[in-house]
Formats: sequence, C-alpha cells, structure tokens
Amino acid sequence: MQEEFMGSTPSAYAYPLLIKHLLHTPLSQAPDQEIVYRGQQRYTYTTLSERIARLANGLRQLGTRHGTTVAVMDWDSHRYLECYFAVPMMGAVLQTVNVRLSQAEIAYTINHSGVEILLVHTDFLPVIEAIKDKLETVRAFVWIDEAGSEASANGIPFSAEYEDMLAANSPSYDFPDFDENTRATTFYTTGTTGLPKGVYFSHRQLVLHTITLMAALASPVSGQRFHRGDVYMPLTPMFHVHAWGMPYIATALGVKQVYPGRYVPDRLLQLVVSEGVTFSHCVSTILHMLLNCAEATTVDLSKWKVVIGGGALTHGLARAALDRGIDVFSGYGMSESCPALSLAQLKPGSESLDIDEQVRLRCKTGLPLPLVDLRIVDGRMKDVAHDGKAFGEIVARAPWLTQGYFRNPDAGAQLWEGGYLHTQDIANVDTAGWLQITDRIKDVIKSGGEWVSSLEIENLISLQSGVAEVAVIGIKDEKWGERPVALVVRKPDGATPVTEHDIRQHVLAFAEKGLISKYSVPQIVKFVDALEKTSVGKTNKKWLREQFA
Repeated sequence: MQEEFMGSTPSAYAYPLLIKHLLHTPLSQAPDQEIVYRGQQRYTYTTLSERIARLANGLRQLGTRHGTTVAVMDWDSHRYLECYFAVPMMGAVLQTVNVRLSQAEIAYTINHSGVEILLVHTDFLPVIEAIKDKLETVRAFVWIDEAGSEASANGIPFSAEYEDMLAANSPSYDFPDFDENTRATTFYTTGTTGLPKGVYFSHRQLVLHTITLMAALASPVSGQRFHRGDVYMPLTPMFHVHAWGMPYIATALGVKQVYPGRYVPDRLLQLVVSEGVTFSHCVSTILHMLLNCAEATTVDLSKWKVVIGGGALTHGLARAALDRGIDVFSGYGMSESCPALSLAQLKPGSESLDIDEQVRLRCKTGLPLPLVDLRIVDGRMKDVAHDGKAFGEIVARAPWLTQGYFRNPDAGAQLWEGGYLHTQDIANVDTAGWLQITDRIKDVIKSGGEWVSSLEIENLISLQSGVAEVAVIGIKDEKWGERPVALVVRKPDGATPVTEHDIRQHVLAFAEKGLISKYSVPQIVKFVDALEKTSVGKTNKKWLREQFA
C-alpha cells in the first residue's frame, strides 16, 4: 500500500517535541509564580528561565556539547529542576545519579554512562573523594555548595561552584532545535540482583509522558487530581525516574513548586503547612514515616493529595491517611516505563460508595492512562480473562517506554520479548477494567499446589490494629513446597499490642469465609524492628528471604 504523506509549506514550523517547549506556558501565563527551596529560597518562573540559561552557558564553557552526558548528585532542589531543563535543552544527556547506591555502584553507573561533567552537592563530597580515582570519563567537576555549609572541597579538582558559575554567565541562551528522538535522560534501575541497568528516554517520550499524565491527573470529577491551583512538592527522589515526571508537569502548568532538600520528617510536614502544599507523591514508607512522626498529630493534612507508587498501598495505610483527611491513591509504573502506566482514580459516582469500597479501589493498581496498552498474558503471550480472578504477567506498550537498556542489548531484548515490555508483575483485571497486581513474579509463593499472593496477605495484616508495617515472604517447606511468613513491625505507641496469635487468627477469619486460600494463612509471624528497604524505599524482599530463610 502506497503511503500518502501530508504536504508541508516550506516555511511551516514542524514543532519537534522538545523539553524546552514545556516552558512556553508558565513563562507566558505564570511568570511571577514561586519556586521554593526548603522555605528559605524562593524565586519566580522568570528567574527559573534565566537560571536555566545561565547554567547552560556555564556548562558550555566546561565543554558540554550535543550528546555530552552531564550527571547530577543533589537532594531535591531548585537546582535539580534547572538541570532537568538546561542539560537536555542543550542537546546533552542528563544522568540522575542514585546517591543511595553503594560507592562501587555509583562509580559503575557514572563510568557506564560515560559522564563527562559531574555536579556534586556538598553532602556527597566524601563519596566522590572515595571513588574519584576510579572515574574513567569525568573531566570536570562542579561543586554544589549549600548555603551555611562548612564543608571543604576536599581533594576534588572542581572547575566551578554552581552558584558562582551561574552568576558569572549570561541569562540568555539560544537553545537549538534538534531531532525529538534525541536521548534526553539516563538513569539506572535499582534491582536487587546484578549490576544496575541504564534506562533512557528521548525528548519526544518525556514530552508525551508529561502531556498524557497531566491529562490523566486532571480528568477526575473531584479528588485524586492535579491542577493549576495546586502547590506541588515531590517526596520521591528526583534521581528516580524524573521524580515520576511530576516536575515537568508542575512546570508546564506553572504551579507553585516546593523542593524540600533532604527528607527530614518534621521539616517536610512544616513545608506542607507553611507553603500550602496540596499535591505530592511518594512510596508508602515515606507516608508511613510522616503519619507516625510526632509533628503529624498537630498539623492539618486535609488539603493534601498523595499518590503512592513504587509498591503496594495497603488498606491499613490508606485508611490511616484518609482518617487524617489525605486524598490518597495508588499509581503504577516502573523505571523502564518513565514511569506512569496507571492511576487508581475513582470513577464518577464513586462518592456514594462506602468507605471500605473506596479504600479497596484507591489501593488497586488502577486504570491505564490514555495511550497505554496494558495486557495480562499467560506464558504463551495469550490474554487471560478479565474476570478479576485469572492472572498473568503485565506487558505494556506506550509512547514513552524505554526502548532498551543502555549498552546492554541482551537485557533489552529480554525486556521487549514479543514486542511488549515485560514488567515481571503478576496481576488480574476485573470486568470494570481495574488492574490489580498480586505479586512480582519472583515474589509469588507456591504453597500446597496453590499460588499465594504476598500482597493480598500484607493487605489483610495491615488492617490489624497494632500493625505498622508488614512484609510477607515465602520460605521453603518440605511438605508444602513453600509457606508464607509474615514479618511485622508493631506500631511504636504500644497502645494496641498485637501478638502472633492475633495476626494468624485475623488472616484465618478471611480463609474461613472463603475469601482467601487456607494456604495463605502464615504459619510463622516474626516481629521485627524494621523492614529492609531498597535505595528507592521499596521493601527488599530478596534480602528478607535470604535473612529469614
């Protein structure tokens, strides 16, 4: 079939989907809106634009060109936001370094991605001092010196200090047009096995992700929304999946943005109140930490909307948040998906549902975003029934999914086997289209010939009074193959003490009603002080299995 291409006037502008175009609206409609750092520094979108240009001029003087990789090690800050724009807008590649990795892993990711310019916050100088002789491609360091810090630059040969570099350069820069498929960002996954793997995204992918997620978040009738009247503060590290893409959305909408720096519970809550924060996103660990710190009992959180991702939102945590007035709901994605694939936003008419049903829906994996093609397939890539019972692996297509792993074609081929991105997540879909993850493939427990969902049992145990956090893992058993073990963190107040017997009886009650299999009742309940987490705050079940096997 012969294609009939649309003609174009020679002088027409083709408008490539480039990150720089996300700045048009805020500069024209909200130039005086605030961007705040730790409640101590604040400036307008006009100043943001000027600082982006100053940063680009400074980086150009250090030799940054089209295709150069520039890496950042910083807390969540206005500086990071500037890098989100300036570096890719130059045609360079931004690598967001996961500062919670080990020193060896940080050195590996910097070398593997070919970083030439490295921006380093004062707090991470000891890390760079320890690994600087192992960095193979870095030729210039820029020091991010925090105001009031007494740290020295140690033995690192810095070419400039961040604020001094911006002050010395012009607030004007002619950011060029180039192919929208140019790589804009790279960062590394934080799996529990093997070396970190690099995922990468183009300007086109990031712009499409921004537009689509912005539309999805604006779509509900009320609640679970993000709009121009909101005040945004990330509680997901900016090194991780572009802080879920939300800084790009917040900037495109021209809303007030608040960047908290290092996460300190009392300071985070103070910022929510003092700056009027209404929208955030985080892993469940962070929300749990905030709800249980002393300051939480005295602040009004009723205007706060929070998306929980990076792991399941348990019914117990959702109820605790809703009781404080927080409009909490789940989001789903992964490093490889930029990250958003679905959101658990209530459908019109859901206001009439009772609280238990609303909690159940808010904790689901959600409904796919526009343009997202999600399938639940069996081992032969055949679709399973959408009956809320049949389960299979989630595979996906969307315009913003990473097209492979950086310099790792074999892993990329495995990721995209059969033309769909494989998530390694096991899920079902009900007749209303709601997606529900039941486990990671590697976390499913097979006991007595039946598949047991660790997430389902965690949900049930989280509802038991006295339980703060819970993780369910499988350990080998000669008779049953595997059996579930519940690792429980008690609530610190001790007001509602919970015992091993209490938890087993609580889960057994659901089994006796036929709601779960009898094999799902944990035979062992172990109380622990804390649950091991990965570098991005997820429960590290691989580590837990190894420790408690």
